[in-house]
Amino acid sequence: MNRINNFIELTRLNKPIGFMLLFWPCLWGLALAFNQNSNVNLFTNYAILFLLGSILMRSAGCIFNDIVDKNFDKKVNRTKNRPIAAGRISLFDAYLYIIVLCLIALIILMQFNPLTVFLGLASIPLAFSYPFMKRLTYWPQFFLGITFSWGIILAWTSIIGEIFLEPILLYISAIFWTLGYDTIYGFQDIEDDEVIGVKSTSIKFKKNYKIFIGICYLVCFLFLITVGSLKQINIYFLLFSLLPGAHLLNQLRNLNKNDKNSCLNIFRSNNFFGFLVFLSLISMNI
Repeated sequence: MNRINNFIELTRLNKPIGFMLLFWPCLWGLALAFNQNSNVNLFTNYAILFLLGSILMRSAGCIFNDIVDKNFDKKVNRTKNRPIAAGRISLFDAYLYIIVLCLIALIILMQFNPLTVFLGLASIPLAFSYPFMKRLTYWPQFFLGITFSWGIILAWTSIIGEIFLEPILLYISAIFWTLGYDTIYGFQDIEDDEVIGVKSTSIKFKKNYKIFIGICYLVCFLFLITVGSLKQINIYFLLFSLLPGAHLLNQLRNLNKNDKNSCLNIFRSNNFFGFLVFLSLISMNI
């Protein structure tokens, strides 16, 4: 039982917000492609596959992150009790888990067309380079955005089979969304990170954080509207697109980087933002 609990804690399966933030861009890509191919069964089947893939790859990513950060994690209050840092899971077992999770994810990826398979494999270096970025640059959240948002491209190509301008614009929108919400998440560890030398946008923009996050969210929203403008915009899209915009504004209004609980709650609220964007994209078909 302890082994199972340690695995759940290691992969953060007890914190579904992580894989949901990876899954929403996939669902956005499917919703956008649904405008070109309104096959409900295909949409449903692929949504299930992308959900499973998101859970598997996020779990593998968490394990690899904990392997790379095990010495850092020991020095941070929020992470010092993670299974690898605390010595409850060996590095051998951790690498074994990663291999198994990635193999299962590969089986799922192989269900799609050759272009999607190629793009999925091409994203692996992105996924496993992120833990090192916090050592090299103050912009690790940007690299996280590039990685977490890749599902938009994969989901789109899985249905359409080629890349158009719309998914690229939506991909850019998601990158800036991730850049914003993960900066908020980073405020929880800002004191410890500064002591041990970890870099982040949370540290870089701590004096002007609302301006920075506001710019990120504005770019996110503008690119979302631009995606809609390339389609035949209807009144439903215009109405539904106001909801994610209002949600982002509300995040900014309530944000206080010195209140860690508030930062965590605002970060978690982005799960609902993902749902609102999904609704706005689906509304294009009404």
